Amino acid sequence: MKHISDMKKSFIELFDQEATAAYFSPGRVNLIGEHTDYNGGHVFPCAITLGTYALVAKREANASRLFSLNMPEAGVIEFPMQGAIYDEARDWANYPIGVVRTMEEAGYRADGGLDILFYGTLPSGAGLSSSASIEVLTALILNDQFGFGREMIELVQLSQRAENTFVGVNCGIMDQFAVGMGKKDCAMLLDCNTLEYRYSPIALKDSSIVITNTNKKHSLNASKYNERRRECEHALSCIQQTKDVRSLGELKAAEFDSIADTIPDVTERCRARHAVHENERTLKAVAALEKNDLVAFGQLMNASHISLMDDYDVTGEELDTLAELAWRQPGVIGSRMTGAGFGGCTVSIVKDNAIESFQRDIAAGYTKKIGYAPSFYVAGIADGTHRIEL
Repeated sequence: MKHISDMKKSFIELFDQEATAAYFSPGRVNLIGEHTDYNGGHVFPCAITLGTYALVAKREANASRLFSLNMPEAGVIEFPMQGAIYDEARDWANYPIGVVRTMEEAGYRADGGLDILFYGTLPSGAGLSSSASIEVLTALILNDQFGFGREMIELVQLSQRAENTFVGVNCGIMDQFAVGMGKKDCAMLLDCNTLEYRYSPIALKDSSIVITNTNKKHSLNASKYNERRRECEHALSCIQQTKDVRSLGELKAAEFDSIADTIPDVTERCRARHAVHENERTLKAVAALEKNDLVAFGQLMNASHISLMDDYDVTGEELDTLAELAWRQPGVIGSRMTGAGFGGCTVSIVKDNAIESFQRDIAAGYTKKIGYAPSFYVAGIADGTHRIEL
């Protein structure tokens, strides 16, 4: 693998020793079920073949050194294995450092340091979970190198905790779960209330998943993500005055519609309506896919985007332009934004014989309207974070 052979040379140059282990952690796309995870609903993500590679070697010093081939200008970043604190100047490295600190606080204390070289094939800021990819990757490296013996589900939860408490993004469990628990050729229906999940084979037959990047970067921390979460929490508290529910995800769409006016703020009512209806759409979409009804699945994807645009207000001109162009293309089964929004990517299911024209026509229409070109990735569905051959 070219990535690994090039990385091995760089590792020796940077750290003056040879790597002893290699790992891969995928990114993810969410096929449907957006902004439902922190609302106690269902999501339907899959891990993808784009992701983050790492080469690792132990070192005797009780400090670790990190380097990213994607951000060489940041140099080698060194930090203590105990008591590490958030430092804005460390930028991308706060994600792996946060995992080290969170695992230490959970009782998994490393007895030495590591040299780690990262290389990512995920476009930065595209909403394909590059942060979750590197977090779960770091958790697996620590677990494997120091023999902590933890199951992947615990590593996933610790990775989410690191992003919540160390980085300060109040994300739900979906991204880390999809990255860590992914299975080749399957998506996962996950109940974010209970963490119950099942794998659902993705039989796309003569179609493929095409990811289209707006090339408008979004920073989750700087976006309105936390604001949306607060709006939903306040809407839920209004509903709880008259109905005994723990989360919006427990409500059926018709049930919500009958009590929506208990939420006095119109904006908060819209946010909650999206969360409830999106959860129901997700369950319907998975049922359709399992009956091989790709047409119904695609229609629900389209409806998801419209709800994210109108009720949740997280799309923006770039994502809306991509989705609306895609809906008009022959061979497109469904298309919607994926990820937190505010930039990032759309995910489309496209007939294989239409992919070339899809890319050409979308690129032309988007560039004409927005002023710069999008990027395209035809993604396979991958296994979750794992050790690979060095």
